[in-house]
Amino acid sequence: MFLHNMWICVVDMWINLVDIMFVKWGSLVNIYIIAVGKLKEKYLKQGIEEYTKRLSAYAKVDIIEVADEKAPEQLSEQQMELVKKKEGERILAKVTDDMHVIALAIDGKMMSSEQFAQTLDRLATYGKSKIAFIIGGSLGLSDDVMKRANESLSFSKMTFPHQLMRLILTEQIYRAFRINRGEPYHK
Repeated sequence: MFLHNMWICVVDMWINLVDIMFVKWGSLVNIYIIAVGKLKEKYLKQGIEEYTKRLSAYAKVDIIEVADEKAPEQLSEQQMELVKKKEGERILAKVTDDMHVIALAIDGKMMSSEQFAQTLDRLATYGKSKIAFIIGGSLGLSDDVMKRANESLSFSKMTFPHQLMRLILTEQIYRAFRINRGEPYHK
């Protein structure tokens, strides 16, 4: 009986240690933001750099840009699908098998900041240490990317420029880590 109780104590300490590593340090979580197109606007770059710097205390963040497909302003449905397919191939080339993929899509699941924080905490708790967020180009994401995604997320039924979504996403990831650590953050 003594050995049994001792074993339970050791397992309990191990669980607490792992929990502290995930929640307090965050160093076991790798966040990838895979986005179509090069960010040009200085103000967006500055905002993303600020949140990425703040996030470095919680997780390793890697922003990966893939080239957008050049296309004329007016496209047929077939041409739009071809553009999304080419961009999707570039995105999927950056996704590894061990990544948990969350696609940002207007018809994805909407969550509060607290629900989003719980989602990230759940993924980390169950060993999903590589989380990839996918932001498509101006036409959205290809069917192949959506099929690869483990889940899809929507920030609103409104349409936002995909460059601006990088900043919004980065801020919400930072907010989620603050919520999960019980640290204050403005509402």
